[in-house]
Amino acid sequence: MLTLKGTKMKLKAIGSNMTELNINGISVLFSYSTPVAGWDDTGAFKTSKHYSTTTTKHINKYLGGKDIGRKVDQDYINSIVKGK
Repeated sequence: MLTLKGTKMKLKAIGSNMTELNINGISVLFSYSTPVAGWDDTGAFKTSKHYSTTTTKHINKYLGGKDIGRKVDQDYINSIVKGK
């Protein structure tokens, strides 16, 4: 676990080109190098932006199905990763 200025982070490879970053209890899935989905205190979320068929498969695998998770703006996910 890495701690930067009071922020606890843990990086975990979870599949081919799939990485999970845990930031202060919020999990974020990276497909390749793009944050696209995760789990926060209100449940599962995924980007409303379409990247590729492979990234869509990564999201569905990570969340446990195509109908799981609320759609959020990509800016929301980016703000989690940037710590804002």
